[in-house]
Amino acid sequence: MRVSPNTSSGPAAPNIEVGLYAEKTGRTTHSYGPRWTELTTSGGRTTAIHAGINPTKPDKRNHTYMTVRQNSGNQWDVLYDFNKVGSTTKQLKVIGGNTNRIDVGLEVTGPQYVDVPSIANRMQFMTGNEVWEQVATRNVAKSVTLPACSTSHKPPNCFVSKLTDSSKFTQWTISKPRRQAPAVLPSAPVAPVGSASIFNGVDQEALQTCLENDSDNCLTTVSGLAECVVTARLCNAAALSASEPPQDAPDTALSAADVKAQAAATFDVPDDSLAVDPPASLAANSHQDSDDGGSTEAVWTVSSTHSTPGLQHSDRRFDGFTARYSAGTGALLDACWGDLCDAF
Repeated sequence: MRVSPNTSSGPAAPNIEVGLYAEKTGRTTHSYGPRWTELTTSGGRTTAIHAGINPTKPDKRNHTYMTVRQNSGNQWDVLYDFNKVGSTTKQLKVIGGNTNRIDVGLEVTGPQYVDVPSIANRMQFMTGNEVWEQVATRNVAKSVTLPACSTSHKPPNCFVSKLTDSSKFTQWTISKPRRQAPAVLPSAPVAPVGSASIFNGVDQEALQTCLENDSDNCLTTVSGLAECVVTARLCNAAALSASEPPQDAPDTALSAADVKAQAAATFDVPDDSLAVDPPASLAANSHQDSDDGGSTEAVWTVSSTHSTPGLQHSDRRFDGFTARYSAGTGALLDACWGDLCDAF
């Protein structure tokens, strides 16, 4: 999901991205899990989300992503599964009542190598009267950059998409097959998670049931949730108490050359412009503007003063970047580029 809390019509304006990211980073390394990113005209920063129940496991659990404007000032809090995980620092002033742009969907790089199962995106927004609503169909536009899969347009260079709406935008379902569809195997049920009965005014049993079965209606059906997300902003006790399981170790140790090659490709800079620091504890050597509990795993730190587009998909380039990678999986844990490295 990309939220542009300003009146600009283009995606290059300051915005906030939050969602699930998956990337094959090497022969033995990968990155999979939720992440939130702040993008501006002078730089950007991104942070992997470690909070919640199995955030880095593809277990078919429903998840929610939210941005909520702070009570004062022009910045926004980012929530994952109804708990705050971070805050922006560089978003523009927005006059109350102005329409914001919200993009939901799937972005793919290298479609010939990618197989993405069906993902259902459902979206709501809160009005100035603090009422949650769906977007009117007349205010919805869709953009699909590959043709629809068919007998004449076969995988991997096609999308399968469906917009469900009548008068309101209900659901945008999209997938990107790599090959012809195989037989679908039944999925294992999601294990229930216990928690306190009431937490910050929210009925926790009702919340867990809703997340599993009817996640798009939780804000209206779960007692106390709509108020909690705009006040306490920590509303899901089970997600707060859950601990992320250890990541599977790669077959071979991640080397400085591996990390260097990965960073050079990701940030579009030459290898010889990079400085690489050996693994150290993330908690010991970093500043993180995050409320998700962070991580204490060992990390590689890579930096450069060379111009880079960062993680922004545009022709604009910025002065330098710093990125930290998991020493175990090679996953990108956090990064900054341009002026947003000033407070990193």
